[in-house]
Amino acid sequence: MGRKKDYYEVLGIDKNADEAAVKKAYRKLAKKYHPDTNRNNPQAEEKFKEATEAYNVLSDKEKRKLYDRFGHAAFEDGFNASGFNENPRGNYQEFHFNGADVDLDDLFSNIFGHKGSFGGGHFENHFGSGFGQEDFYGSYGTGNAFQGKGQDMTAEVEVGFEEAALGCDKVIRFQNPDGTLQSLEVHIPAGIDDGQKVRLKGRGMPGRNGGEAGNLFLEVKVRKSKYYERKGMDVYTTVDVPFITAVLGGEVIVNTLYGKVSCKIKEGTQSGTQIRLRGKGIVSMKNPAVKGDHYVTVQIQVPRHLNPEAKRKLKEFADAAKAA
Repeated sequence: MGRKKDYYEVLGIDKNADEAAVKKAYRKLAKKYHPDTNRNNPQAEEKFKEATEAYNVLSDKEKRKLYDRFGHAAFEDGFNASGFNENPRGNYQEFHFNGADVDLDDLFSNIFGHKGSFGGGHFENHFGSGFGQEDFYGSYGTGNAFQGKGQDMTAEVEVGFEEAALGCDKVIRFQNPDGTLQSLEVHIPAGIDDGQKVRLKGRGMPGRNGGEAGNLFLEVKVRKSKYYERKGMDVYTTVDVPFITAVLGGEVIVNTLYGKVSCKIKEGTQSGTQIRLRGKGIVSMKNPAVKGDHYVTVQIQVPRHLNPEAKRKLKEFADAAKAA
């Protein structure tokens, strides 16, 4: 085995580089050599791993101190300095996206924009669900010499507005450390809001030497709806009411999360009037018996095209209204 390259040399930075410079250098190399943009290129894959290993050490203050003092020997098996025994390879993580092309600018902005870093510690993975299955792939290195709980992981799952309001089941697929694929059905509870998380116990990184596995936290991203707007547990929509119905009164049909509802329109209803539908809003995640309300804002439909007879009748109406 050849001599390992100096980590500073791998990232192309000097030993006085600050945290931002380390991150910037790694980001540049990771984008250049990422396996998803260099398929069937073992040289690029090796450079990607080298850069990730270097970043994993130099981005960690304690590991960097050890490296600056002892070099690569600090992370070899059996090394012990003041009780420290660490193997940066043990924290190496690699993430792959299958299917459509990957926008690496978005990918790495997501990685560095959240807690932790790509290649070590906690990280976040972003993937959308649509209405089909999810592809969630991760591969993991070996653990350290001591037993310990595996790291928690955080990923994103996207659901529709009504799926979040009413609850739904999603199927995600992920790769186990041994390379086998596993499908997992995840229940998204009714009433969940954008940014809330679902915990999947024991689905994170495997524990070291038989230790307890970490958890996988799915952060829910709710797509905006063309029809509904959520404010807390309440839902807001608009309904178009014909001009004649607004003047004379009548009924209109309103679509709610729980089906169609007939709403009574009072005689002389004005545009902007709100109708409250009790209990037709979002269900409480703490108490399923509690629901918010649905507020419907009236929009009066003004006729755009009238035949001569209709115009004459409307003018008669206007004259009569003035005389009243």
